[in-house]
Amino acid sequence: MGTSRARCVLAPNPSPMTLDGTNTWILAEPGAEAVVVVDPGPEGDDHLRRVAGIARERGGYVALVLLTHGHPDHAAGAKRFAELARTAHRDVPVRALDPRLRLGDEGLAEGDVVTVGGLEVRVLETPGHSDDSLSFWLAADRAILTGDTVLGYGTTVVEGRLADYLASLDRLRSFAGDREAAVILPGHGPSLDDPIAALDHYIDHRRERLAQVQAAVAAGDRTAREVVERVYADVDRSLWPVAEWSVQAQLDYLRERGMTPPPS
Repeated sequence: MGTSRARCVLAPNPSPMTLDGTNTWILAEPGAEAVVVVDPGPEGDDHLRRVAGIARERGGYVALVLLTHGHPDHAAGAKRFAELARTAHRDVPVRALDPRLRLGDEGLAEGDVVTVGGLEVRVLETPGHSDDSLSFWLAADRAILTGDTVLGYGTTVVEGRLADYLASLDRLRSFAGDREAAVILPGHGPSLDDPIAALDHYIDHRRERLAQVQAAVAAGDRTAREVVERVYADVDRSLWPVAEWSVQAQLDYLRERGMTPPPS
């Protein structure tokens, strides 16, 4: 799974939240010695050492780590990985939007272009799943690395503001269309070879869920839990606490716009 410049190494942390596990991406220009690692994954030396070994085989040395966001399944192993990948002559910076996740002086922000060994990666701020969520555009492969903003299957949890998430989806849809994106490389699940269709599905699904939440409130539900019990009645109950995060974001979105009564 991947492209000519992107190889996926799957972390051994499958769960209902992480699907098959977290996708760690190794990026390198063909023939280049330097590689970039996106989302080293959770803590645990076995996976981190495997990623470091494959990175050395793929290029020669790890020049940089980029984080799509700070959730532990993506970022908890980053600083340990930087230690494992460090050489006698090179430290390995960790760059992220959130300063608390960084190792080194440089962060990441909208519009940054990261260049390593001829490889170019453009940074897009795509908040919603989390406030610090980023996506990366690998122009040479027409690939978008979306972290948890768009998954390979299923839908993502919205922990931030729904308005931000909807805007991020709309932005990615427009961006993918303008640049004729060929593939989405997500933080979990398989790559998506029709980015426009995938983003349209995500946008439509969010609008449908929002309408369902609004209908639940009209029927008398007021709390996120009450809405989940109605709207997610056919979903495994073990996932209901997670669903409450997304429902709360939807309730906040509707109330901000005066589309539902205030909570009692």
